[in-house]
Amino acid sequence: MRFLPVNCNTIMVELSGLAETLALLDSLNMSPVLGIEEMIPAARTLMIRFRPTKISSQQLAAEIRHRDLQERGHATGKRIEIPVHYTGDDLALVAEILGCTVQEVIHQHSENEYTVAFTGFAPGFAYMVSNASQWNIPRRETPRTRIPAGAVALAGEFSSIYPQASPGGWQIIGMTTERMWDLSRSSPALLQPGYRVNFRDAGRRPATISLSETGLPETRLPETSGNNIAPVSGVTCHLEIVSVGLQTLFQDLGRVGQAKLGVSESGAMDKSALRSANRIVGNASDQVCLEIVQGGFKAVARGQVLIAMTGAPCPIEIKTPSGEIFYVNTYQPIDLNEGDEISLGMPVAGMRSYLSVRGGFTVPAILSSHSFDTLSNIGPSPLKMNDKLAIGATSHCAAISVSETPAFDMPNKDETVVLDILFGPRTDWFTQESIDLLSKQIWQVTPQSNRMGLRLNGKCSLSRTKQQELPSEGTCAGAIQIPASGQPVLFLADHPLTGGYPVIASVADYHLDLAGQIPVNAKIRFNPISQFHEIQGSHDLP
Repeated sequence: MRFLPVNCNTIMVELSGLAETLALLDSLNMSPVLGIEEMIPAARTLMIRFRPTKISSQQLAAEIRHRDLQERGHATGKRIEIPVHYTGDDLALVAEILGCTVQEVIHQHSENEYTVAFTGFAPGFAYMVSNASQWNIPRRETPRTRIPAGAVALAGEFSSIYPQASPGGWQIIGMTTERMWDLSRSSPALLQPGYRVNFRDAGRRPATISLSETGLPETRLPETSGNNIAPVSGVTCHLEIVSVGLQTLFQDLGRVGQAKLGVSESGAMDKSALRSANRIVGNASDQVCLEIVQGGFKAVARGQVLIAMTGAPCPIEIKTPSGEIFYVNTYQPIDLNEGDEISLGMPVAGMRSYLSVRGGFTVPAILSSHSFDTLSNIGPSPLKMNDKLAIGATSHCAAISVSETPAFDMPNKDETVVLDILFGPRTDWFTQESIDLLSKQIWQVTPQSNRMGLRLNGKCSLSRTKQQELPSEGTCAGAIQIPASGQPVLFLADHPLTGGYPVIASVADYHLDLAGQIPVNAKIRFNPISQFHEIQGSHDLP
């Protein structure tokens, strides 16, 4: 059993295999440790997020060392049959890797029974293993930027099905029309830990299958006004959207504690700016706001509305119904009257601005949050032109804040942003030269970056000492993952829960908001604040 650092409040427990991992998970669920907040099981690891004010990483490691990890007795789970069209782009490559024919790959995959071991990467993404199969399929050297929903894929010892269109590095062998994740069902995930799965050969089909044919899961609640926006009939105040710019999303602090469903936290990319926006208008600091990417947003007030803008500084223009134009600043209350139109220009620095309204937006929560997760497609839909955003009531006694300031200077594309990092959990998979290169080399943010993560490019790639496949394991926001290409990917708010490429280090929690504001083409320098070492359990238990 090894204990590896991940971040200031997260450790990775490495075990001998899946049986031990699930046994430890069972043990910690049945006899919890004070301070543990969330656990993410994977093939041979258990990632544990804890509260440092309750327990230290050394104390947590010492507590876990004493757990009995005798193999569990597995209950027989529900049986699911999934039809597959074996027309995947990587089917021939998989056959070549295994040294057999394509038909033999299809036969073995469809004849074996699989068990869902755990979920991760995205909601509905189930990692399935078969006791009868000895396959160990390497991932692609460079992940695809888009794999369609319903893709049946292999990686390592696992088989899985992509629940929706997303990036990924697994080898695709087929397609299915079954929906893996659907919030309209009482149990959104079709496949859950313990379920038994059989794949049925459904015959040939054209290799190119449209998203509508693959059963792209609908992950929204039943609509009430065309875009999951609360109806405004009978409501005095609302915002009428004229333009959404590049992207405007509902965001709050995210879906904390939903990892057991395969759902990541998501939430605002700059949580400090969201909290400030709410305090300025007298809301609770965790209320839902609009996250606006690179300006271009425009809306008209219907009724008297108090708003605030925080985050990336941008020109803010108010145009009255009579044609008068005023310019206002961020980080201050802005009073809008009936018919006033607010327009946001391009930010001079940063990427994302946050708009709050006094009383908050009336929008349905989905799995305990109002945030839209761009990876899992969960949450209120992205805004579009002509949407009408209803505003809730508030107490007249709710105090506004007039002393809010940005938590940091917003980065611009011409500067180098310094981010503190902590090494681990897989630093020892890389050469010493690469470990040094991570902090000495300047990395540029590429246009392929988004809410899932920043794809970085450097003059020299990072190389590994361990070339074997890494079994999928938990990841956290801030993780710096290194695919086979050697060019880092810095995970952000909508990152996958698990990943199969080694994480060399993680950005410190207190710099995640700053990372979420770094624009395309800006440069990053990583500043190590700790060296890599395994965590040794302390005997001084709390």
